[in-house]
Amino acid sequence: MADAPLTDTVGDISTLYLGNILYALERCALSLEDEGKREDAAFYRGIGRKLAEAHGLEKSGR
Repeated sequence: MADAPLTDTVGDISTLYLGNILYALERCALSLEDEGKREDAAFYRGIGRKLAEAHGLEKSGR
């Protein structure tokens, strides 16, 4: 059986799993907050926010 050529891009995969990625980032942030690492938690929430904003702009055609 021949392997199918790899045609998915990072963007394709991240768009497909964006909800899962955002959930994981928030879980990471919650865990870091529980450890008293508020700045680290804010960093990961910032990544999630940027991804969500970029996705919203992409969907709106901007």
